[in-house]
Amino acid sequence: GLPGLWAILAIYIPAAIVVLPKALLLRNRWPDHKILLWLLALAAGWTNLSFMLALLDGTVVRVLLLFYLSPVWTVVLSKLFLNETISKTAYLHLTIALTGAVILLWTDEFDCVFAKADWLAISSGFGFALTNVLVRKIGNIPIVLKMSSAFVGVIMLSVMGLLMSSSSFPMPGYQAILLSLVLGIMGMVLMTYAAQFAVTHLPIYQSATLFLFEVPAGAISAALLSHEVMTIQEWIGGFLVLLAAWLSARTTIKHSRSTHN
Repeated sequence: GLPGLWAILAIYIPAAIVVLPKALLLRNRWPDHKILLWLLALAAGWTNLSFMLALLDGTVVRVLLLFYLSPVWTVVLSKLFLNETISKTAYLHLTIALTGAVILLWTDEFDCVFAKADWLAISSGFGFALTNVLVRKIGNIPIVLKMSSAFVGVIMLSVMGLLMSSSSFPMPGYQAILLSLVLGIMGMVLMTYAAQFAVTHLPIYQSATLFLFEVPAGAISAALLSHEVMTIQEWIGGFLVLLAAWLSARTTIKHSRSTHN
């Protein structure tokens, strides 16, 4: 009962109300990471905003698969922000992932066409990669500060989008309000805490691989709840994207273990 940006606001404002009081108690930690926290707000804000808008416009599994091109962007961003070396193996993984993306997006007219939902999903994956790198860059600060930064970013960008679109305030029913509160307070708070805890304590590629469980979960949910069916083309392209993500994580974990030993 709520249009896209209004629904996102209705979900994230309750989530922010839960975590901001704790973040305010830790405001003495803000100045040390002020710039990075603002960058995190923009990156995480766009990640969540564009992902939810993509799901509203596109099919669940296609959006998830394009979102998980994020390892491609993680390789580049890790080089820029964390000074990590890009190996020949990493370039091979990039090639596999991009090949999968081209297959996903290719049409019968032999043209690579990007729908609005495709652009949103791809840019959300880029934002996700940047978010993960920034979380690692910021280091070991209370997760509630990172969560607050992410929630503020979503709300800020949603408000900007509403102002630019001149969207009028809707009159939602009580069910929409109740679902928004439950999803925001329980779903988003728990999900964001779990994700940022993982990214903070695990190598970036390892956490990225574990996040891939979202794809089969999304595929099963979409089939059961939305009756979505994947085409052969989407199966092949999706397999290559997920294979590249898995190989990237496996290679990085092996490298981390050998370096540690």
